[in-house]
Amino acid sequence: MIPLRDENPTLGTSAATFAIIGLNAAAWIFVQGLGSEPALVRSVCELGAIPGAILGQVPPGTAVELGPGAQCVIGEPGWHTLLTSMFMHGGWFHILGNLWFLSVFGDNVEDAMGPLRFVIFYLLCGVAATLAHVVSSPDSAVPVVGASGAIGGVMGAYAALYPRAPVHMLLVLGFFFTRVVVPAYLVLGYWFVLQLLGGIPALQGAGAGVAFWAHVGGFLTGVVLIPLFRVPARVEAHRRHAAARIGRQH
Repeated sequence: MIPLRDENPTLGTSAATFAIIGLNAAAWIFVQGLGSEPALVRSVCELGAIPGAILGQVPPGTAVELGPGAQCVIGEPGWHTLLTSMFMHGGWFHILGNLWFLSVFGDNVEDAMGPLRFVIFYLLCGVAATLAHVVSSPDSAVPVVGASGAIGGVMGAYAALYPRAPVHMLLVLGFFFTRVVVPAYLVLGYWFVLQLLGGIPALQGAGAGVAFWAHVGGFLTGVVLIPLFRVPARVEAHRRHAAARIGRQH
């Protein structure tokens, strides 16, 4: 299932959400060379978060194969990669998928807390998500990159704030495509369960190629932090505005 849009109008322009999307796009263009080599591998190695390096389990100078002809030599551990890793991506589908989910769900969460609070909230969710991955794979020498942990936090906050907001989904069943409208709690709950199930092999020492526990950690962090970051007056104004807009449309 792929979210297309939600029926949850915002109060105004979501400046912080667009700025975060812009920063990710800029990093992809100017730091990662639009996914070209050698910029892609270099950026992933230098700016991705490597659990084993951060925890001192993997010594500097260790060579890691990332794919055919792509090798990463681990440098000195850097806690700054907990931040930088969330602006790096591994490919076109990775960045486009992440930024699409952020565009669908981020604006309404920003509406509930304001742009500055939203930026802080987003970064905290991203760091917590990466730490969840580090804890789940403490000896891994493979860099983890991507905004999906932070976006998982946004999705957790959305589920807590607007559980019944209608979300239009593209349902793909083999060669059959259709559009369905379901409440946000079903969409986001289904996504969360998939991440939990996908993370089980990692706990058993099997690498899955996807940082599922980063997604889980980000989502749960978003649920936990939303009471601290939401502004009740903004939440109420958003709900009145959305109800009025949807009412006029129907």
